[in-house]
Amino acid sequence: MKNERKRTFLLITIPILALFVCFNTIPLIRGVIYSFTNFKGFGTYDWVGLRNYMDLFTDPRVGGSYLFTFKLAICATIVTNVISLILALGLNSKIRAKGFFRAAYFLPNVLGALVVGYVFQYLFTYILPAVGEMIGSEALSSSMLSNENTAWIAIMIVCCWQNIAMNTIIYISGLQTVPEDVYEAGSLDGATGWKKFRHLTFPLIIPFFTINMVLCVKNFLMVFDQVMAMTQGGPAQSTESISFLIYNNGMKGGSFGYQSANAVIFFIVIVAISAAQMSISSRKEEQL
Repeated sequence: MKNERKRTFLLITIPILALFVCFNTIPLIRGVIYSFTNFKGFGTYDWVGLRNYMDLFTDPRVGGSYLFTFKLAICATIVTNVISLILALGLNSKIRAKGFFRAAYFLPNVLGALVVGYVFQYLFTYILPAVGEMIGSEALSSSMLSNENTAWIAIMIVCCWQNIAMNTIIYISGLQTVPEDVYEAGSLDGATGWKKFRHLTFPLIIPFFTINMVLCVKNFLMVFDQVMAMTQGGPAQSTESISFLIYNNGMKGGSFGYQSANAVIFFIVIVAISAAQMSISSRKEEQL
């Protein structure tokens, strides 16, 4: 009987593992191999060793894309988690129509990122400037997407708007695991408002905070759809994310080998940041 169960589990696991290897592991290995070549995406190629990796560290366009991506990821992660936590606290309280509000806030997560990006691109390009002219506001009269200083803010707004939904659900799940006894004991000690949140609620939902932080940083570092739909990396390459640069120059620009090296470095950076986040959060949990 045990052998049959093991055989069944093995039959379930093997096809999934085969698909993972075919569509994830093999492309990853091929990408690493191409990173040591001058492959253009077609035709023959020659080995160039570490030249692609050395050129990456002196390429100002690559440096600019990393700067923009990290700036967006840090700001969007902070804004998303603050708003998500506030919404979760509100939606977890005893208010009417909680189910309706939860569904309404989760709706942005259901929509495709490209679709959302095109809708907001129209909003920032035509609707907001028209409103700005009507109310006589110079700041709103021109499109945010045409200004190098404000285009990244528009992208951040869209990223946050779409990611707040899932983060809120995760925080609500965390808040529902907090026992009522803890709050009752805290109220006896005079814990209310901010003190109640800081000393009781937040320490108990740190695992959920960790999950949201890791997912947010990873998702925002890999931002692509919003950039593709709204700015195409402009104006003047000021919103060119790393993922968009890898796609644009690697797939369309004939620098497949060079951008494969960029992708390998980017992969290592994301893994290192995620590991560091998990390690720091684990130590925090142990202290609490």
